[in-house]
Amino acid sequence: MANVILNVPDISCERCERAITNALTPVDGVRSVHVDIPTKQVTVEYDESSVEVNRFKEVLQEEDYPVQGPRARAAEPERTRH
Repeated sequence: MANVILNVPDISCERCERAITNALTPVDGVRSVHVDIPTKQVTVEYDESSVEVNRFKEVLQEEDYPVQGPRARAAEPERTRH
């Protein structure tokens, strides 16, 4: 699994949050979607073998929520102490 943070400057309210969540959740490979209204960011946890980040940008553009570029971040692996 991987995470990506998408900067979406047009997020302003709970309706935006619902629209974005409803648009991204059905995309194959998406595990979870979190919309942070104050920071205007969307965090998507996804399977990178099933979908590419550009697909998220396309879906959000179709919903009139253009993305200003993702900051890709790999999911943190669990660490064990030796």
